[in-house]
Amino acid sequence: MTKVLSVASECVPLMKTGGLADVVGALPAALAGQGVEMRVLMPGYPKVMAALGKAKAVMTWDDLFGGPASLRVGKLGDGVLYALDAPHLFDREGGPYNDATGADWPDNPQRFAALSLAGARVAADGVKGWSPDVLHCHDWQAGLAPLYLREMGAGDRVASVITIHNIAFQGMAPGDMVGTLGLPPGEFTQDGYEFWGDISALKAGLVYADKITTVSPTYAAEIMTPDYGVGMDGLLQARQADVVGILNGIDGEAWKPPFTKPSGKDRHRAALRREFDLPDWDGPVCVVVSRLTEQKGLDLLLMALPALLDNGGQLVLLGSGEHGLEAAYRDFAAQHPGVAVTIGYDEDLAHRMIVGGDAILVPSRFEPCGLTQLYGLHHGTLPVVALTGGLADTVINASPAGLAAGAATGIQFNPVTAQALAQALMKLVNLYHDQPTWTQMMKNAMAAPVDWGHSAAQYAALYAGMVKAG
Repeated sequence: MTKVLSVASECVPLMKTGGLADVVGALPAALAGQGVEMRVLMPGYPKVMAALGKAKAVMTWDDLFGGPASLRVGKLGDGVLYALDAPHLFDREGGPYNDATGADWPDNPQRFAALSLAGARVAADGVKGWSPDVLHCHDWQAGLAPLYLREMGAGDRVASVITIHNIAFQGMAPGDMVGTLGLPPGEFTQDGYEFWGDISALKAGLVYADKITTVSPTYAAEIMTPDYGVGMDGLLQARQADVVGILNGIDGEAWKPPFTKPSGKDRHRAALRREFDLPDWDGPVCVVVSRLTEQKGLDLLLMALPALLDNGGQLVLLGSGEHGLEAAYRDFAAQHPGVAVTIGYDEDLAHRMIVGGDAILVPSRFEPCGLTQLYGLHHGTLPVVALTGGLADTVINASPAGLAAGAATGIQFNPVTAQALAQALMKLVNLYHDQPTWTQMMKNAMAAPVDWGHSAAQYAALYAGMVKAG
């Protein structure tokens, strides 16, 4: 049995802003059948501490970056959850990274250094007779943990791995905080955790962890290029032998389709149209469940939408993000009867949209893995995706070869432009009207392996190969 401590800033169902939380929440159960015991450590946000109730303290700090703290232990499903109870750092209203106005918490460097330090201490000292073989750090919020682990003298007996969920977020802090964060001054160099005069928590993880994973094989290759590496491409090229791309999966039970045959889609599509008062046009109902940002390509979709609407297609959108895009989609929906827009996020509504939609649109400029296209595949809601990252790895394009082989599960487009997306939407409508082909694509999509089975086995093998003697 390999024992792994997973350290992350989010975990469903306790805290979620994106796919990171889904992955962290799903992995322990997915790995349990692979000979891996994974426990999760996350910050003690108010919702987390309320869920734990009177949880027992198993580790304490008199002063953890400005105040007392303790490690509380509770349950996460059938597994174990550790919460870092540090009220001066985490007991506040707002999001995990931002206040109510959307501004970063000014003490984010200390908050997530504390999370990293707690993870390193659990890895180094163990908790109540449990000691991990591997410390698994997720994104910049846990990026300092491998360095702290090394400084504690435990790096030679506890292995560490960092997963890049999105390399665009790097956990920057001013260089004069080296002492504040308890970092070794001698490592504040180009070969260490220094990045253009600042501290980069993500870079620390990339330098000091034994292994690096990303959430898809294509993204692993992309981030070694200047176009996608966000300044870390040289470092990743130097460490390419230690970089592994492992696709994310989804919880097949939580997202279990209410039908098993393509014909089951019909009544759910009709229900979705009724819910949003959409006319009964003869084209496909497309759905978008996304953050409204340029990274997600939602500005391109606005420009390409006439190609869908003019050919009888419709759009139902759920999301929030950049205020300009929110306003633009509201205005567009007010002028077009085939478009319905909901600003915000509602998990139940997201389910109804994916169940009832014919296609799910994911036109991201870059996408480390993506989960919504996996939810779409699982429900026979065919993805239209940009040819990038995990989207390229999970969708089989309706190319002449893909269609001839009877293997296609969606549509990929490249380059990532409004014109290419418009052409993909017109192709979507044409395929929708070819019912035998469309039905076969739905069957292919619903049979696609999107759960954690294969990926969990890859993680288990990675961990087993990392375990250090002694």
